[in-house]
Amino acid sequence: MIFTRTLIAAAVLSAVSSAAFAQSSDAAIPKVLVTASPFKTAEGDQILTPAKVLAGDELRDKMGSSLGDTLSQELGVSASAFGAGASRPIIRGLEGARVKMLENGMAVSDVSGLSNDHAVAAEGAVARQVEILRGPAALLYGSGAIGGLVNVVNERIPTALEKKPTGQVEARYSSVDSGKNLSGTVDGAVGQFALHVDGNLRNADDYKIPENRVVNDPDSASGRLPHSGTRERNAGLGGSYIADWGFVGASVSHLDNVYGIPSDEGSKIDQKQTRYDIDSLVRKPFDGFESFKFKAGYTSYEHAELDEENAPVVIFNNRSLETRAELAHNPIAGMRGTFGVQTENTHFSALSPEGAADTVPVTHSTSRAAFLVEEAKVGDFLLSGGARVESVKRKPVTGLDRSFNLASGSVGTLWTFMPGYGAGATFSYAERAPATEELYSGGPHDATVTFDVGNPDFKKEASRNIELSVQKTTGLVRWKANVYRNKVRDFIYGHITGNLLDEEGNPGDELRERIFEQANATIKGAEAEITYNAQGAGWSGRLFADTSKGTLDNAGSLPLQPATRVGASVGYREGAWRGGLSLVHANGQDRLASFETTPTSSYNQLNANFSYTRKLGGQDVTWFVLAKNLLNNDIRMSTSVLKDIAPLPGRNIVLGVRTKF
Repeated sequence: MIFTRTLIAAAVLSAVSSAAFAQSSDAAIPKVLVTASPFKTAEGDQILTPAKVLAGDELRDKMGSSLGDTLSQELGVSASAFGAGASRPIIRGLEGARVKMLENGMAVSDVSGLSNDHAVAAEGAVARQVEILRGPAALLYGSGAIGGLVNVVNERIPTALEKKPTGQVEARYSSVDSGKNLSGTVDGAVGQFALHVDGNLRNADDYKIPENRVVNDPDSASGRLPHSGTRERNAGLGGSYIADWGFVGASVSHLDNVYGIPSDEGSKIDQKQTRYDIDSLVRKPFDGFESFKFKAGYTSYEHAELDEENAPVVIFNNRSLETRAELAHNPIAGMRGTFGVQTENTHFSALSPEGAADTVPVTHSTSRAAFLVEEAKVGDFLLSGGARVESVKRKPVTGLDRSFNLASGSVGTLWTFMPGYGAGATFSYAERAPATEELYSGGPHDATVTFDVGNPDFKKEASRNIELSVQKTTGLVRWKANVYRNKVRDFIYGHITGNLLDEEGNPGDELRERIFEQANATIKGAEAEITYNAQGAGWSGRLFADTSKGTLDNAGSLPLQPATRVGASVGYREGAWRGGLSLVHANGQDRLASFETTPTSSYNQLNANFSYTRKLGGQDVTWFVLAKNLLNNDIRMSTSVLKDIAPLPGRNIVLGVRTKF
């Protein structure tokens, strides 16, 4: 920890000293707009929305088989690493329902927040960009998003008319799992109508592992990790009518995903989702207002957890209808802002088809929310404030109905103490209603080998978060550093008791008892990052460090806490050639919850990328090679429930070709 704090301090100091060489190069570094920001500001220009945007070459280089894998080396972000098929982002030590997953600004509406073995039903391979928001702005999309949110932007509903058909097609092969991936997007227009189509196909066998499967067990299996293969089919179609006044459009998409769970039981998950979306924007709808936006989405989601004979053990269903309306007003006394309303209706269940106890009964949940965010510039200070009120009701077919009234708010300021340099402070208060599974679970969960027990008497969570930041956002050399402290009252977590039960909840030897409990918790941490010439030609570089620590008051650490990390990367681009090398070191993690038994060893992950682009038949064609875990390290993530029996893939060489037209 002392080493990491020293590195963070040195990173900031070295960046400040280097700034004099980099004040005149802003034009070489393009800005990427954050679509989930209420003001559509650029990455780094915000206080209520500390953000990272992955797009273009950076997104393609980091693309993995899951969203968690893709984002796992971003500042403050780790991954649950539940095999190749299911890996969800963890932001600043918080996961599950506290990190909201969005697609084009609307909830993904899967069940990945319930458990680490559930994959996120959003595909990065066809995304234009992936946005990470850490901090108060995430509250605009749900009071429960106290950790942050991830927004996958694929533009299935177009917002602009293309003069001619445009798109991208990519094919890649990965050596570690004999994986084959084909993805593509096409956009076009006919008159005032814009059209979009995209698709993704992925097949991968069980992946190779560097050493033995079970940590410190030379007699365990080696070679490949059993039950780690994946197969995915994903397609989307959308269109919109675009005019000077704005646009209105709709889309439909379908996901069919089958992936293995590399537990001792060898489960498999068959995941299906169909979603329908409507999106619209009206510019200057009334006097005094800049825009009106309305979105609606209906999702039908199902996944079955299959045993080794492909028989369903538990079937999860989630049907969700969400609406969202936003009205942005013209500046008033120097303030600009957005207010809106959001509704959500869901029917969720996790039922046993074999007569065993149901994991979660059929439960109807509704939420109604209103939100407001305002921003004003006063001299050298940028001031922001936001508030959200929400009513949540949960009604199971059996058990106790619950209602929660939630209030959340945030205030912040950014002081530009000299051109390009800023210091900021934000404070937020957020309340979260217990999730359906936290209230009503009472049955077996085969993939995690647990018997889950909820508590219908849970109180709502209340989080108080303060964050301090400094940043430099201009020039070739840019940097930022953040420290934060989050106090959560009545934090809900799963406690593995040590008792063994059968599928009916009686004493047995099949399942570990996991009881959801509440206690006060504290999460605190620090992050720092320096970048040099991040998007320009010639040499580029990055240096980062992050650390977080979560504890239960008077009861030890929170479970599955991320390791402290430091990392560095260097790159070079000139004309058609581009290449880079990155190294991440993670410290050993021995801050364990009372029921966790094994610490996690340190590791080094070395990755590389190389590409060449040229014109062929008038199209840009890029050949690329990606190398992941070049050192073939035995990498086990402290945030993974399966860390002792399921290491990350070994050395992986990815070969691919991509064309843009």
